[in-house]
Amino acid sequence: MPTLETLGLSKVFRKRDGEQVEALRDINLKVGTGEFVSIVGASGCGKTTFLRIIDGLVEPTAGKVLLNGRQVTKPGPDRGFVFQSDSLFPWRTAEDNVVFGLDVQRKNRSLSREVAHRFIKMVGLEGFGGHYPHELSGGMRQRVNIARAMTIDPEILLMDEPFAALDAQTREIMQAELLSIWSQHKKTVLFITHQISEAVFLSDKVVVFTARPGRLKEVVPITIPRPRNLDVKHTKEFVDYEHQIWKMIEEEVRLGMRLEQAVEKH
Repeated sequence: MPTLETLGLSKVFRKRDGEQVEALRDINLKVGTGEFVSIVGASGCGKTTFLRIIDGLVEPTAGKVLLNGRQVTKPGPDRGFVFQSDSLFPWRTAEDNVVFGLDVQRKNRSLSREVAHRFIKMVGLEGFGGHYPHELSGGMRQRVNIARAMTIDPEILLMDEPFAALDAQTREIMQAELLSIWSQHKKTVLFITHQISEAVFLSDKVVVFTARPGRLKEVVPITIPRPRNLDVKHTKEFVDYEHQIWKMIEEEVRLGMRLEQAVEKH
């Protein structure tokens, strides 16, 4: 049984003026236990909507989400969500932010602190637990964000472009750090990104969405051996994967542009 399975997942939004916008159409996807899966596609193809449906924040129009065979109907501690912004509470220290999910679950305070210390160390922030968010760099804040999501021990980690706001150099380092963290726990991860190289570097497979409405265009297995370091991005195998996936996305972007032009003419 896969950790995550979506069956015929579709989503239609209704605007205030009554117009309907189809965001997703008939998504059927399986994610195995311990897999790292990235989703890429043209802007506006429904990637974030898809992730929010899996988290239970958005209700699908049709279809369903199964997590270890159980249907998802609302948010729960079996899913950890890492947002694009670090979304830390500015009045809480790094440690207090990391332990927040366990506090909400009313877990034993001393045991929660032990768990928080372990994950703070794991993400390379030992000694920074007492610092407030404004005292940390962007990369450090995202490490706190990841530690907070991991602390609740979710069955799947949902990550919505967590490194998008970082500068290029920090983003590269954070990709390597994330793989290091993932290799220690082998959590099932569903990762949204616009950066194809990021998806190839991190993933066991890359899922390509079509232009809106988002449909599953292709699933590309990434067979580059693990463990991986940043040097692998300069190999021919890596560049070939990038080119293959970019061509798929380029097709969808051009198709979307032609459709928009046709609508404008009418």
